[in-house]
Amino acid sequence: MSIVKVNTPSGNYPIHIAPGRLDKLAESVPSDATALVVLTNPTIDGLYGERVRAALASCNLPMETVSLPDGESYKTLDTLNQVFDVMLGRQYDRRAVIVALGGGVIGDMAGFAAAVYMRGIRFIQVPTTLLAQVDSSVGGKTAVNHPLGKNMLGAFHQPVAVEIDTDVLNTLPQREISAGLAEVIKYGLIMDAPFFEWCERNVEGLVARDPELLAEAIRKSCQFKAEVVGEDEKESGKRAILNLGHTFGHAIEAGLGYGRWLHGEAVGCGMVMAAELSHRVCGLPLSDVQRVRDLVQAIGCPTRAPVLQGPSQWFDLMRGDKKAQAGKIKYVLLKEIGNAIVSAADSRLVEEVLEVCCDPGLVT
Repeated sequence: MSIVKVNTPSGNYPIHIAPGRLDKLAESVPSDATALVVLTNPTIDGLYGERVRAALASCNLPMETVSLPDGESYKTLDTLNQVFDVMLGRQYDRRAVIVALGGGVIGDMAGFAAAVYMRGIRFIQVPTTLLAQVDSSVGGKTAVNHPLGKNMLGAFHQPVAVEIDTDVLNTLPQREISAGLAEVIKYGLIMDAPFFEWCERNVEGLVARDPELLAEAIRKSCQFKAEVVGEDEKESGKRAILNLGHTFGHAIEAGLGYGRWLHGEAVGCGMVMAAELSHRVCGLPLSDVQRVRDLVQAIGCPTRAPVLQGPSQWFDLMRGDKKAQAGKIKYVLLKEIGNAIVSAADSRLVEEVLEVCCDPGLVT
């Protein structure tokens, strides 16, 4: 088993990475817990729910399962009320613990529910998608969506543990593997050129789900994320570079309607767009732009963006990005592969990127 430590001002916790961790979940339940709430969706509950409940039964605690509708479009306050209805109806106290069993949507919603229930209770992340394992389950960013912006309602709330069972990747659709690999290669782009090169060399094995390669990709990704979060827990500085591709990607998700593209697919395409903008703003060599495009394509993510309703809608959606300040859009850009910055960009240059990267055949 690999263990990655996350150390933040709000608390320290382990990330356990190994096959079979679903059967060991009781080890991460705090000894003073008074109840457990397993938050999941119907698909994951059908695959792993009974196994997880059996593992947690040794805690001898009251336990409820709340199965929420699956998909980004349901990541809302209205959906989250189903969790609060159960917890308040059972009169669960501040020592109740939420177990987030699912992908990024479930992890975000469980974390936000834990952050606000009785002003904050504990939760455990049990991510079941590659994207959640390498990114969203680590670092304590929790949120729900609003029609006017993705993840605009949320809180920073760290879990007490992250339990990554690498076996669950065997049941993922290939599209989910591709989406997760987008977040993996992001770490190389923003902070470690040798890791990006490792991804280039091993992309075929990663896409084919070679267990040793995926385990190494997860371990390294969690280490990178832990390093950044430990330095900047609440995104006041360095942590913003983790959003490479997200300014464009969130606009794609919101413009198309949540759920049309997976989050990682939008981020992958957004990283190609960010690389194109980096060439224009930071002088990133065109050869490196092509490397980004080639690797995003090799993992199976889109490299051409939808037109949406033209540049005006793109700019309107990107102004809603959390990095924006006083209505000015900020982008994560690459000075070189392995070295990212946050910068503004001339709108004319962004329009050039949209012209190059948008496919007129992809419309809302």
